[in-house]
Amino acid sequence: QVQLVDSGGGLVQAGGSLRLSCVASGRTLSFAAMGWLRQAPGEEREFVAAISWSGGNTYYADSVKGRFTISSDNAKNTVYLEMNTLKPEDTATYYCAARKDRRVFHTAYDYWGQGTQVTVSS
Repeated sequence: QVQLVDSGGGLVQAGGSLRLSCVASGRTLSFAAMGWLRQAPGEEREFVAAISWSGGNTYYADSVKGRFTISSDNAKNTVYLEMNTLKPEDTATYYCAARKDRRVFHTAYDYWGQGTQVTVSS
């Protein structure tokens, strides 16, 4: 059984920052990578960032490169997403997710958090 609990969303003005957190429990040894994906109303879910569970390799969507940073604390089974210089188009529900392979850019992850809302006002 795997559980992902994500948190840290909120309302922020354009140009501001937020930090999302995701705590994993259960069979985390099965993880190859963890990531963040987002979905805006009426849009498909899209990949944002991911990190390999061993080695710490990071991956980003072009739209967030240079603004978002993903990191992990494996001892705490926690993944973070530091979001800076936020834009109104970053508004979405953000989901923490984990997968058992390294195809991090594919949106069909194996495990999902409940989602946390990020709203960026202009």
